[in-house]
Amino acid sequence: MNSIGIVGIGSYLPDTVVSNDEIAHRAGVTGEWIVRKTGICERRRAAPHEATSDLAAEAARRALTRAGLRADQISYLVVATSTPDQPQPATAAIVQNLIGAHQAAAFDVNAVCSGFVHALRVVERLLVGEDGVSPYGLVIGADIYSRILDYSDRRTAILFGDGAGATVLGPVEPGLGLLQSSLVTRGDAHRLIQVAAGGSRHPASADTLAQGGHYFRMDGRGVREFVQETLPKEVRKLLHQAGISAGAVQHFVPHQANGVMLAELWPEFGLERARLHLTLKEYANTAAASVPITLAELDRTGAAQPGELVLIAAFGGGMSIGTNLLKWSLGAP
Repeated sequence: MNSIGIVGIGSYLPDTVVSNDEIAHRAGVTGEWIVRKTGICERRRAAPHEATSDLAAEAARRALTRAGLRADQISYLVVATSTPDQPQPATAAIVQNLIGAHQAAAFDVNAVCSGFVHALRVVERLLVGEDGVSPYGLVIGADIYSRILDYSDRRTAILFGDGAGATVLGPVEPGLGLLQSSLVTRGDAHRLIQVAAGGSRHPASADTLAQGGHYFRMDGRGVREFVQETLPKEVRKLLHQAGISAGAVQHFVPHQANGVMLAELWPEFGLERARLHLTLKEYANTAAASVPITLAELDRTGAAQPGELVLIAAFGGGMSIGTNLLKWSLGAP
């Protein structure tokens, strides 16, 4: 079996920076309150002309440049997003056209904020058995939550930013790359996070617009309890399946949901020797993009070295949880 790992990575954050003070008043809070409750200081906002596909395409171009590959060398292109350009077609098809990846099968994955982790596993499995001349896949996490927020709702308006991150997957040296993944869904808790209107159950109408049904809604307390109950357990399960001790992990990259919550959870993971990587102070919660954006920071800063163990853990609506364990492959000869 081939070893598949990350051979290129890139991210794109829109130019517009939005401070806490710019959104605090409408949410009925202060900028200081946002920092104290979330650890977030600012976030990026997509320009009016930018759609999710635009952010995804730019992150993809940067990842391809880092990998030294052309877009037409990609066999699979998957976009993880819960804010697609439009209901149909898949945003991945639009990205495929934008970057010229015309040989790639393209489709979307929606596991909300854990979508990138799910997509990473899907494409890795596709590439393991790839016998063709182009055994490369492009996995992108991209979201523009600024378009679906109710800015009077302090539970959600303060948390999110816009952005995209992309990874190119391909053959790596034996022993490197993706070692283990675990994907879990708890559909009984699906109402904790949702956009209720705009689908087949509640089609768009004047009533759904008036009722705010197209806004993102979240039961913050319920989500926190769900994450506290399930995420540390899933991390321990992944490490057990991989036969790796917690003390061997050098880097931990979680979904960048809330810095205060992650600080409270940190002791529960048992990763005392690992470095916790956070980018939410500057970028906030970028949904499916938060993990690849943070991985791109590891690459940009040289924080992770080839062969070091990186553990990824994300959670999102559904409720979904995804974990990956990989041996860092970027920079390997």
